[in-house]
Amino acid sequence: MIMAWKEAGVAGIGAALAIGVLGGLDLGLRQAILMAPFGASCVLLFSLPQSPLAQPRNLVGGHLLTACVGLVVQALPLPPEVQMALAVGLGIGLMQGLGLIHPPAGANPLLVLMTGQSWPFLWQTVLPGALLLFMVHRLYHRGMVMLTGKARQ
Repeated sequence: MIMAWKEAGVAGIGAALAIGVLGGLDLGLRQAILMAPFGASCVLLFSLPQSPLAQPRNLVGGHLLTACVGLVVQALPLPPEVQMALAVGLGIGLMQGLGLIHPPAGANPLLVLMTGQSWPFLWQTVLPGALLLFMVHRLYHRGMVMLTGKARQ
């Protein structure tokens, strides 16, 4: 029981650190690097780091792919609710077909469509945010291995 709480604490501290870094960079750079789906990504990265869904290819690829889908669908002359349904469905289908499943990325098309993002969102927010999230996760994980002598399962 105590071990479970220790693991939970380690995951929570790592997630808080990662979101804190992204939020701090938002303020310092005056550029949005943090987005809500990254909070959900932290659940996978810090609680289930060995999951295939938490691997770098899935994290970065899933976020980029689904944000792109949202941007493409946004250009279609369809009612907003149809755009949202189509974009989420396409995003999930493409993630699965390409082997890039990262569940938090399923929210990206909704984020894109509901906030009216444009193409720079990909390289100004999604890509740097996902890469930084992965880097913080990797550094934190290595630090925990050095501190405890064992990798998290």
